[in-house]
Amino acid sequence: MELDGAGLTCAQVHEAAYDGARVTIASLDRARAAWATAQELTGPVYGRSTGVGANRGVILDKPGLDLLRSHVCGAGPMIPPARARAMLVVRLNQLLVGGSGIDPAVLPALAEAINGGFTPPIQTYGAIGTGDLSALATTALCLLGELPWHHEPPPPFPPGTPSIDVAGPRFPFAPEDALPFISSGAATLADAAIACHRLRLLLEAVIDVAAMSFTAVGASAEPLAAAVQEARPHPGQAAVAARLRGLLTQELATRVQDPYGYRAFAQVHGAAVDALDRATAAVEIDLNAAAENPLIAGSLAWHNGNFHSAPLALALDASRAALVQTAQLSAARLATLMDPAYTGHHPFLADRPGSSGALILEYVAQDALAELRLLATPVTTGTAVISLGTEDHAGFATQAARNALRCLEPLEIVLACERTAALRALNTPTADRPLTDDLTASRQALTLHPPL
Repeated sequence: MELDGAGLTCAQVHEAAYDGARVTIASLDRARAAWATAQELTGPVYGRSTGVGANRGVILDKPGLDLLRSHVCGAGPMIPPARARAMLVVRLNQLLVGGSGIDPAVLPALAEAINGGFTPPIQTYGAIGTGDLSALATTALCLLGELPWHHEPPPPFPPGTPSIDVAGPRFPFAPEDALPFISSGAATLADAAIACHRLRLLLEAVIDVAAMSFTAVGASAEPLAAAVQEARPHPGQAAVAARLRGLLTQELATRVQDPYGYRAFAQVHGAAVDALDRATAAVEIDLNAAAENPLIAGSLAWHNGNFHSAPLALALDASRAALVQTAQLSAARLATLMDPAYTGHHPFLADRPGSSGALILEYVAQDALAELRLLATPVTTGTAVISLGTEDHAGFATQAARNALRCLEPLEIVLACERTAALRALNTPTADRPLTDDLTASRQALTLHPPL
C-alpha cells in the first residue's frame, strides 16, 4: 500500500491494520519542504520555542524532550495491536501531507514499525478529541528507545505469535520535533476508520437479512418501487430499495400495507447509509489532512484550531443514532416473524402449539438493542475546560469513535436474531432445542472479520 498523504481510505486503514498490508512511502517532498521552512522560522512558535497549553507564553531556549515524557500517561486496558498499527498508518500518512515541519527522517521509521509488526503500548483512556497526545507520545518514546515496543509478526500470523527479541525501529527526535509528532488525532481517526469500514459491510448485510424476512412473511415489494424512490430522492433510500428489489424474487403483495419494519425499511435504513457516508467522508478528509498546530505553510507557522474534532464527532454521533433506528426495525421484523398472522406457522415459530420455539431470540435482540441505544448517546453535548482555561472546549471524537467500534457487536447480534428467525420461518420449524449454535452461525454469516 503506497501512502502519499492524499488518497488514504477507511478500507485501506482497516487493511493495513488487520490484513497485513505493507506500506511504502510515495514521496517525502512535501514533508521535506515543511521541515526546511521550519528551520528558518524566527520569533515565538508554539511548542517549538514556547511551552504548550497554558504555558504557551513561556519562551524556552532549550525545550528538550520532556514534552514527550510528560504526556505519556493513560489508563485502562491496552488497545489491541491492530488498532495501534492503524494509528501508525494514519499518522504516517498525515505527516506525508507536509505541514508539521517535523524531520522527515522519522517517516521511514514509522513505516518500518508498521511493516515489522511493532506497535506502541497504548492504553484506552487518555484523549478527549483534541489530539491523541498520550498515544503519540508513547509512540515517540518507543522510537527513542525509552519504552519497549510491543512486537508480534504482522498478519497473516495469528495474534499472540511469540515476539522475536528485537529492539524495533529507532529515531533520535530533536526537541523541536516533539510537539509536531504528537499534535494529531491519529488514534481516534484510526478507530473511526475501522468502525466506518466494518459498519459499511454490516449495513450491506442488513439488506440481505431483510430480504429473508420479506420473503418469510410475504411482505409487499410495492414500497420499494422505483417510482416511490424517485418521488423522494434521498440517495441512501434509493440505493437500499434498489438492492432489496434485486434480492426479492417476486412482487410480493399479500397485504395492502405492511408494518414499518417492511414498508419504511428503505427510508430508515437508507438514512443510516447516508449518515455513515457522511461520517466516512469526514474521516477520510482528516486521514489526508495536515491538521497540525502550528501549521507550517508557505514561509510561516500558522497557529490554528484544525486539530479540533467537532466535524468528526458530530458525524459519528449521527451515525450511531442512525444505527439504533435500523436495529429497531430489525427487532420489529423479528416480532412479525414470531406472529402466525404473518408467517402461517405456530406462534414463535414453534413446531407445535404451546411450545416456545424461537421466542428467546426476542430477549437476546432486545438486550443487544438496549446496549446499542446506550452507545448512541451523543458525545458532542459535553465539553471540558482544561489547562488553566486555555483549552475551553473539546470535541470528544475519541469517545464517539470508540463507541462506534462498540456498536458493531450489538448491531450484529440484533441482525443475527432476525436472520436466525427468518431461516426458521422459511423452513419447517424444528422441535425446541438450544438456539445458541444457530445464532452463532448467523453471526458468522454476517461478518468474517477478526476481533477488534
